Amino acid sequence: MTDFTKRRPGAPPGFFAVEAAGLAWLSVPGGAPVAEVLDVTEESITLGRVATAAPSAVAARAFGQQLAHTHDAGAAAFGIGPDGWAGDGFIGSAPLSLRPHRSWGEFYAAERVLPYARGAHRVGALNSAGLRLIETLAERLRAGEFDDPAPPARVHGDLWAGNVLFTATSATLIDPAAHGGHRVTDLAMLALFGLPYLSQVYDAYAEHSPLLPPHWRELIGLHQLHPLLVHAVLFGSSYGEQAVEVARRY
Repeated sequence: MTDFTKRRPGAPPGFFAVEAAGLAWLSVPGGAPVAEVLDVTEESITLGRVATAAPSAVAARAFGQQLAHTHDAGAAAFGIGPDGWAGDGFIGSAPLSLRPHRSWGEFYAAERVLPYARGAHRVGALNSAGLRLIETLAERLRAGEFDDPAPPARVHGDLWAGNVLFTATSATLIDPAAHGGHRVTDLAMLALFGLPYLSQVYDAYAEHSPLLPPHWRELIGLHQLHPLLVHAVLFGSSYGEQAVEVARRY
């Protein structure tokens, strides 16, 4: 087999088109490899097959270095979608805003934290006290308390281990929720559900990125708050409880 087709009959409009646009946008010279898009329709996307291999420390270091180059390709604003794409996107099966903002904290509060916290509260996956705590954190985000001088990065946006396919020499990216964001967002997502040789990825990334804030490891939990809230909306209160514990730290 030379290709792989992912199908979803009745997919929302643009579901696969925004994925294809994200993969094209993330395909940066010297950056992390991305799966080749061979065809896209309203109900499917066909990708070139990736020659996977067992994870290794060498591949992980190469991937970390390349991911830094991908991020440094930049974006026009925080929250903005891939070049050439108009409208919003998706993270997994959940809708994802792709509206631009001037600062990361403003974007993260308005488009990533509050909508999903309120959604989790509506479906009973987050209690009222937890929602109030997260709303208080959102005020700190909007005030810029967690911002730094780095410009928007070109991020994958859903970089959990299942979307990282190790190869003999590096790793290939699939299934993005690509947007202009913060570098730590992708690094935090790699840690959320565990990636083999994560420390090698982190070390190589940090060696090749002058734009990480000095205390970036302390911010990993903050950047995991959004995917935890997405999971709370989709899968229930255990993720809502984790989100509250993370928010309490910040």
